[in-house]
This record gives sequence, structure tokens and C-alpha cells, in this order.
Amino acid sequence: MVATPFATKSKVDEYYVIAVKGYDSDGAKDMIAEGVAALDTSAQAAGFADYLSVGWESDRVKLLTAMEETGFFRTIRGGLVTGLYNQKAVWPIFGYEGESFSQGGYIDRGFDDINWL
Repeated sequence: MVATPFATKSKVDEYYVIAVKGYDSDGAKDMIAEGVAALDTSAQAAGFADYLSVGWESDRVKLLTAMEETGFFRTIRGGLVTGLYNQKAVWPIFGYEGESFSQGGYIDRGFDDINWL
């Protein structure tokens, strides 16, 4: 986990819990179970016991990249993006100041002042 001045580990976990809450249904649970099984199978084919045992980020990224066109990956990615960005409490962590239309637009609000890219 990346340390931030804005959130503790338990608070960050809370944000993720909120973001994945939508997957807490019977239909979604089946999709998750099948996706995790596919991740485990890919990890095993790459010589690991399962996906959770893949220690290096670069190895995890390879496994995830190989399945990024699957419905499972697209669903999880889309859900996490909207699930996280829809939480105003997370915005300061990402450096997002919120919508800008009501304040004159991004052009006049420093759209290019991001210093972390």
C-alpha cells in the first residue's frame, strides 16, 4: 500500500469495501469466483501456487494484462474506477478537486497544475 498523508490503512480499506459493495450479490459472486479461478489458473501456468502467491508486481501485471479483455476484468476495472471516484472522501488522495463546471471550468482552475505526473 502506498502511504499517503490523507488516509490510514484501515481508511483506505474502507474505501475499497465501499467500491466493491456492488459485487455482493449472488450473480456477481459467481462471476468473481470464476474470475479468481481464472487468475489462479493463469498463475499456476506461470509457476505460482495461485494468484495470491505472486509476489512481484511485474508478475501480477503480466497475469492481469493477459486477461484485460475478459468480461471479468472489464467489469471489475469499471466498477472499481467508478466505485472509488464516486467517493468524495477519496478525491483529495487522487488530487481531484471535483467537477469544475459550476466554478468556471478547468481552463481557469489550473487544469495543468498536476505535479505528480
